[in-house]
Amino acid sequence: MDSLSQIVLGGAVAAAIAPAAHRRAALLAGAALGTLPDLDSLPIALFSDNPVTLMTVHRSFSHSLFVLPLVGWLVWWLFKRFGQGRVASAPARWFWAIQLALVTHPLLDAFTVYGTQLWWPLSPPPTMWSSVFIIDPLYTVWLLVACVAAWFLRERAAARRALAAGLVLSSAYLGWSLVAKAMVDREAERTLAAMGLGDAPYFSVPMPFNTLLWRVVAMTPSGYVEAERSVLVDEGPLRFRGYPSNVQALREAADVPAVQRLSWFNHGFMRAQVRQGRLVLSDLRMGVEPDYNFRFQVAEWRDGRWQAMAPVQEPWSIPVRGGDGLGRLLAAMWHRTWHPSPIPVRARLDDAHAPPAPQAGGDHAQ
Repeated sequence: MDSLSQIVLGGAVAAAIAPAAHRRAALLAGAALGTLPDLDSLPIALFSDNPVTLMTVHRSFSHSLFVLPLVGWLVWWLFKRFGQGRVASAPARWFWAIQLALVTHPLLDAFTVYGTQLWWPLSPPPTMWSSVFIIDPLYTVWLLVACVAAWFLRERAAARRALAAGLVLSSAYLGWSLVAKAMVDREAERTLAAMGLGDAPYFSVPMPFNTLLWRVVAMTPSGYVEAERSVLVDEGPLRFRGYPSNVQALREAADVPAVQRLSWFNHGFMRAQVRQGRLVLSDLRMGVEPDYNFRFQVAEWRDGRWQAMAPVQEPWSIPVRGGDGLGRLLAAMWHRTWHPSPIPVRARLDDAHAPPAPQAGGDHAQ
């Protein structure tokens, strides 16, 4: 999730557990601890300029449920040993305040589609429950209000009630997101089975800033299919649209380390294209067709085979002419949430460019 969500979650959890007399200190400590796991980006960037590494190592060691309890114990011990007495006066409550402020960070991240390596150094594919978007105001606002109220109410009983209410309401919103996802997945599985794709890998993810409009993507032998689903207005089967992917080139480049790493990280949900003799992989989980946030050039066609190259990340953009492309895209999503339509959200933009035609690449062109 975004930094603000993690800050207010850590602050609310710590302040709800720590003694009332320490409430403001707990809010500050929890906010700092809630931010701590995301600081992994700094050492990663310091030691590597490989964009694939930067993407796939983020949310690994610093988000591990094996590592964070040890970090929490160390922080607790240091404050108990060298602090100003707050931790020493209520060691058990501060122990759990510190532990939960840390551990709730990766658990919240796991609700997004990016992928969180909860079990590092073990190497199952990253956890992605994908039931909330990385920024969702309806999750964050309850915690933000609770933290502000607790800061001003300090030791009063109303502060604890505000924190409890914020945690309950934000958690209830996560629960609703799982219910909405189950509704979408149930119909997606029915539709895919009717299309002969009952065994196809698929994922569903909410569109930005809400849990009402969802995007479903399933992999096929020649590419992938995509559909949108509003839990408010859509009924019956999903209306999938098909898109090609250069699966032959992807198979032939399977031994390239960056291809292996990305395939593991994104569970194989990626589009392969060949442009100017280079293999480009797009993470289908994040973005809007045909524009994806993460696109990497990972291999070159040389001497009759795909050979590894230093990965290059292509810039992400929303190619919409005449004004605020992101704002227009969000307006189209809002309209689609309340109006059933076979027209993709991306195509509703009046100025949208058509997807570019694939460039030739010999026998390996898409």
